[in-house]
Amino acid sequence: MTTDVVIYHNPGCGTSRNTLAMIRNAGIEPHVVEYLKKPLSRGLLLQLMERAGLRPRDLLRQKGTPYAELGLDDMSLMDEQLVDALMEHPILINHPLVVTELGVKLCCPSEAVLDILPLPQQGAFSKEDGEVVVNAEGRRVA
Repeated sequence: MTTDVVIYHNPGCGTSRNTLAMIRNAGIEPHVVEYLKKPLSRGLLLQLMERAGLRPRDLLRQKGTPYAELGLDDMSLMDEQLVDALMEHPILINHPLVVTELGVKLCCPSEAVLDILPLPQQGAFSKEDGEVVVNAEGRRVA
């Protein structure tokens, strides 16, 4: 089993930072792609959505983005129009997206990454806000 992991990361986001820390807590050093600095190609974005079972609307982030100003709450917008908006304004892409050999997942909340990590957690993990996610034995806390 390989441990090749890619995280499409926004370092300004606590959820993204927590997800990255949990990947590292499994002893994996992932490929970190800061998608706001290096935007995704349309083809890659579509591939990630397909592999994660997401529609473009599922990937739209509202908080701290031009979501409202762009009228993206209009339910009559077609998927193609939403993808256009995601490409033009990468800040609209909800994050982080994580790719492992076990799948692609939008890791919001951050502990969703535990479902697709190929290696177990190596010890306790608490989020930045102090919430315990993994106990001292490396097991997910319910």
